[in-house]
Parts: sequence; C-alpha cells; structure tokens
Amino acid sequence: MNLSSEHCNISDWLRLEATVKASVYTVAFFFATFVTVIIITIVSQNSKLKKEVRYILLCHHLLCISSYCGLGVVFQGMRALLANSPMLVCWVVFGVQLSVGEGILFTLALMAVNTYLAICWPLKSLSFVDSVKYRILAGSWAIIIFKNVCLFLIEGTNPTQGAVFKSEPLCPVILNGSAARAIGMVFLFLLLSIILISYSLIYQEGKRAGHFNRSNIKARKTVLIHLVQMGLHVIPTLIFIGLGKMCGVFFFALNLVLFGVFAFAQCLNPLIYGLWNRELQSRLHRWMCCQRGVVT
Repeated sequence: MNLSSEHCNISDWLRLEATVKASVYTVAFFFATFVTVIIITIVSQNSKLKKEVRYILLCHHLLCISSYCGLGVVFQGMRALLANSPMLVCWVVFGVQLSVGEGILFTLALMAVNTYLAICWPLKSLSFVDSVKYRILAGSWAIIIFKNVCLFLIEGTNPTQGAVFKSEPLCPVILNGSAARAIGMVFLFLLLSIILISYSLIYQEGKRAGHFNRSNIKARKTVLIHLVQMGLHVIPTLIFIGLGKMCGVFFFALNLVLFGVFAFAQCLNPLIYGLWNRELQSRLHRWMCCQRGVVT
C-alpha cells in the first residue's frame, strides 16, 4: 500500500503534492476534453470516418485520456482536501483511474499494430481488422480489468474489514506492493515492445517503399514525434513503478517533476494522434468555417 502521513510523518508534503497534481490534472482534463469533443464530433458527423478502425481507436484513446485526467482530479482532490473518504472508496477511484491509464497505452499499442497492418498488409488486413475490432477492444478491457481485480484482491486482503471502511484523511492507494509493481512493469514492457516493433516494421517498409526519403520530411517527423511522445509517456511511468513511494523531500520533488512530464505527454496525445492527422486537419478547418457561418 502507498505511504500515508503515519508512515512518513510529513503529511504537509503529501497534501502539497496532491494539491499540485489535482491542479495539473484539472488543466489537462479541460484541454484534453476540449480536443476530444472536437475530434469525436468531426468523426461522428462523417459516415466514412466513424467506420474506420484507426478513428475508432483514436476516439477510444482520447476518451481514455479525458477519463484518466478527470479521475485524477477526483482522487488527488480527495487527498488535497483531506476528504476523510473510506479506504475502499479511495481504492476504487484509484483502481479505475489506473485501469483507464493502462487503456491509454493499450489503445496506443492497438493503433500501432493497426497502422502496421494497413501499411504492410493493406489488402489482407482490411476485412480481418474490421471484423474483429470490437472484439479486440473488449478483450483488451477484459485483460486490464481482470489483472487489476486480481491484484486488488491480493493486496486488499491485508487490512481488516473494519480498516477497509475506515475514513482516511490522505486517501491511501493500493497496488503499490512488490508483486503489483513487478506485474505492472511486465505489462508496460509488453505493450511498449508491441509499439516499438510495429514502428520499426513500419519504418522498414516505408524506407523500402521510398516513403522516408529526403523529400518526405513529414513522414519522418511523424515517426520521430511519436517516439519522443512515447518516451515522455513511458519513462516517467517506469520510474514511478520502479521507485514506488519513498519518503523525503527529494523524492517528492522528483515525483512532481516526473508527474509534470507525464501530464505534458497526456496533453500532447490529442494533438499528436488527432490534430496531426491531415484528414482531420482539413475537416477541422471546414468544421470551424461552418461554425463561424452559423454564428454570423
């Protein structure tokens, strides 16, 4: 279980950390939700786009980001305000946020695999991917939920029944034990390997077909930007999981810096995977022109 004021004896730092994180999550939530609503509106109004797998995954990915930031506001707000919520409520809110956060990385992996299939196997993969897209999404969520429920049951057996319903000022979290962190690292490395292998194969195919020549700067920039953004997303997460929660001013400062990088990556996701898309850019421009026409 995560540290609380009893273990560290620096509850003021914990509350300050929660206040900063709640504020950052609030900004990220409004920004991500704003972009998400725009992109989902554009996709839903076009019968062609809303049937394409890449846009279904994109919308799913953006909804995960908005939900993750929104749940972050709730959880960190409970800690910052010393809401004295029952431990079980804290665990559930944190567990749902963690599951949605894993959904972000899962959809990124699915988007990378779908891009690889569309580029390297365009004729064979189209009908297959279209037929299994919803089953794959459902299976992905089933894996995430099953994993976290099992870890929840394993780590949640230590406190007594009375302690689970006892109010906690600083709202402790669960899934911070050695087993949970080890499984989290394996899960993260697995998804990251899928993404990196997919991008590597895409790059090799693009290089072979001549799409990454000097004249096509945008294609190379896209791959590079995706990899940099992935690093901003994954590296802080790896350090979070590896270190766990440790006492001391240095570790709290490090935690906030890593969280800032992670939150910045979440804000970039809607722009990189959404508005970087040429087709969405053109449709966004037409949509904004239509909105101006309606206003005037």
